[in-house]
Amino acid sequence: MKQSKMLIHTLREVPRDAEVISQQLMMRAGMIQKLAAGIYDYLPLAFRSIRKFEQIVREELAKDGCQELLMPTVQPSELWQESGRWSFYGKELLRFKDRKDAAFCLGPTHEEVITDIVRRNVSSYKQLPMNLFQIQTKFRDEIRPRFGLMRGREFIMKDAYSFDVDDAAADKSYWAMFNAYTRIFARLGVKFRHVEADSGAIGGSFTHEFHVLAGSGEDAILSCDACDYASNLEKTEAPRIPAVDHGPAMALKPAHFKTPGITAMADQARAFKDAEHDGLPLHQTSKVYWMDADIVVGKDADGHVTRRLAVAVVLRGDHEMNLVKVKNSLGAVDLQPMADAEDFTGALSGFLGPVPREGTRLWDLGRTDPEGLVYLVDKALEGASNLTCGANETDGHHFGFDPARDLPGARFLDLRLAQEGDLCPRCGKGHYQAFRGIEVGQVFKLGTKYSKSMNCNYLDEHGKENPMVMGCYGIGIGRTVAAAIEQNFDADGIIWPWPIAPYQVHLLDLDPGNAMVREVAERMERELEAAGFEVLHDDREGLSPGAKFKDADLLGFPLRAMVGSRGLKEGLVELRDRRTKEVVKFKPEDVVAQVTAARDRMMGELAIQGGR
Repeated sequence: MKQSKMLIHTLREVPRDAEVISQQLMMRAGMIQKLAAGIYDYLPLAFRSIRKFEQIVREELAKDGCQELLMPTVQPSELWQESGRWSFYGKELLRFKDRKDAAFCLGPTHEEVITDIVRRNVSSYKQLPMNLFQIQTKFRDEIRPRFGLMRGREFIMKDAYSFDVDDAAADKSYWAMFNAYTRIFARLGVKFRHVEADSGAIGGSFTHEFHVLAGSGEDAILSCDACDYASNLEKTEAPRIPAVDHGPAMALKPAHFKTPGITAMADQARAFKDAEHDGLPLHQTSKVYWMDADIVVGKDADGHVTRRLAVAVVLRGDHEMNLVKVKNSLGAVDLQPMADAEDFTGALSGFLGPVPREGTRLWDLGRTDPEGLVYLVDKALEGASNLTCGANETDGHHFGFDPARDLPGARFLDLRLAQEGDLCPRCGKGHYQAFRGIEVGQVFKLGTKYSKSMNCNYLDEHGKENPMVMGCYGIGIGRTVAAAIEQNFDADGIIWPWPIAPYQVHLLDLDPGNAMVREVAERMERELEAAGFEVLHDDREGLSPGAKFKDADLLGFPLRAMVGSRGLKEGLVELRDRRTKEVVKFKPEDVVAQVTAARDRMMGELAIQGGR
């Protein structure tokens, strides 16, 4: 392909609204351009990479017998009302009405549509298992779209859905897709981790995320250095820490010590002084987060019926709350910090505690509706005593707090964020290492969440009707391409992994006005393409070699072949490795052999580094 004929407009300056490296480089390289907030044009170079990644996905899914189809982007509200998600999904679901006043949405995902397809076409156990997938545009009305293709509103996604007769068969389908994803990202040639994760709005019994490792990643990952356990921080199991023995339990003494203006945990610990103590260790302090939780208690014609509970989440002073763990432990549909916690407890922020003080709303709620008040205590405090806690009195703290004694009905659970260096609870040998990751794929075991609500059933060998057991599996296509750039770049531009590079060889004619140079470059282009290599031939006139070098580095194709009059005087051309910057000189007739050897070396290196 001649570069003079291709739609490529490179930029020297970084666009002002480009935030992350992939967005900056893809816009500068003329690969994407912004149409509206979170909505981008995919220009030819970007689209070539996207198509290459799609092909990898198709090939690996075909190995497991997955069938490709295409579902509509526009979905009727009736399907979402059947599943119960029309009122639950939130404002990310772009709703609208047609000219007949019928309600529709732009699909952010396709569980409802695929379930409808299967229930209308599959009736017997003999037709199962079945796995159907599509690669299609989706829309989620993100409140704050950002980072280019990393978090857009309109995006290309591969979503697959499996249907099985029972849990055992569904597990088999799940792990088949898990292994297919591992092959897909290994073929991509990026460093990645598969991690245990939370299922979020999709639902389901368990799930794994696949992350491309990059310093710019939004997600924190903890991975054991001795076993295969890895997890998104929000899901990572915190190891059980035995409660520290702080001596015989003392009675809880109201406002035992005064802490005027002192709210930080470390300062509170130092402030405690009496005849036996000159300050306390931080692990002898506690803190409370007061939250409002909405719990589903029933269902009516308008959707779920919820009840609001006041929730006290109590942790050690040196630990941080994990919101996802708290929400999951309650089965809450919504969990937010209590907006009026100071009025509720009777104290200013920094002095809030879990123990009710007489005359406050907290005291009244505990007496009039104890079921509306829930205490959750992190398991690191199970068996602990003689702790400090806020006194629910401004400028005061208690000493002698014993959660099991002082909080009737408290549940002790894993509620904290695990930390780098924590002992892995799975193997008991290794410790957590921290990484940053970009989520590019996720696999869910859905169970019967959708098949039961939407009557997607099959007849077994005895003629009995049963709900199908489902799984769903997504990959962000454009997001993965952008994530590969976030992991592979330098100060000069992109460094494409070979499998998804828009072109594999960038052939630079450094003197297009010289007939001999032009003839050699044309011949090299023909020979490389005949050998199966993809070549972008920079035949542009009126540009200096330096300008062509800058564009070539920015575009970042794996190999750069250079033909110039100076080199041809010695009968030589050059080949430069974009990643290592190594240059080899050779005769033009050896170009296919040289590029083949470079490709084989690069693919071997990618096979080694792909994954762990």
